[in-house]
Amino acid sequence: MAAETTSPPPADLRDGHTAADAHGAAQGHGSAGTTEAAAHGGESGGLPQFRFEYWGGQIVWLFLIFAVLYVLLAKVFVPKLRRIRDERASTIAAAVTQARSVQAEAEAQAAAAQAEIAEARNRSRRVAADAKAKAATDLAQSQKAEDARLQAQMDEAEARIRGLRDQAMTNVRGIAVETAQAIVQKLTGQKMTTAEVDAAMTAQGAA
Repeated sequence: MAAETTSPPPADLRDGHTAADAHGAAQGHGSAGTTEAAAHGGESGGLPQFRFEYWGGQIVWLFLIFAVLYVLLAKVFVPKLRRIRDERASTIAAAVTQARSVQAEAEAQAAAAQAEIAEARNRSRRVAADAKAKAATDLAQSQKAEDARLQAQMDEAEARIRGLRDQAMTNVRGIAVETAQAIVQKLTGQKMTTAEVDAAMTAQGAA
């Protein structure tokens, strides 16, 4: 019995079947995609957040987010801001208090300096007045001592002058007595005594 041999189909025929199968499959997939898209298009009614069946979950998430934000604000951000505000207020209050303290201390130091200046002025005035009074007293004492010394010198000079005058007058009287004795003796030839000449001169002076 003779063996049957199967010969392969021609290449053009095999290529034709393959292209036909591919075309059919593409058409099938296209129609299926079109049908699925149409089905989805028919089911969609707009944005999900505007659909009523999604509102429950959205409200829950809204409350969760609000609760998280509230907890963050109440436990983290607000206390931190309050602490920063309190620290800033305390810093400003401390700075103001320190500034007032420094101002009060400066005013006290200025008042003390003014008091010291006034005291120094009064002290200098008292010292000047005391020095002036002492100088006046010393001057008066010196003047008094000088006046006393000059008065003593004047008294001594006057006494010396009186003594010299008396001595001169005595000498003049003696010279006058001698001169009168010499003149009388020369005129009369008689010698007069000193007592007689003195008595005569005294009588002449009294006349």
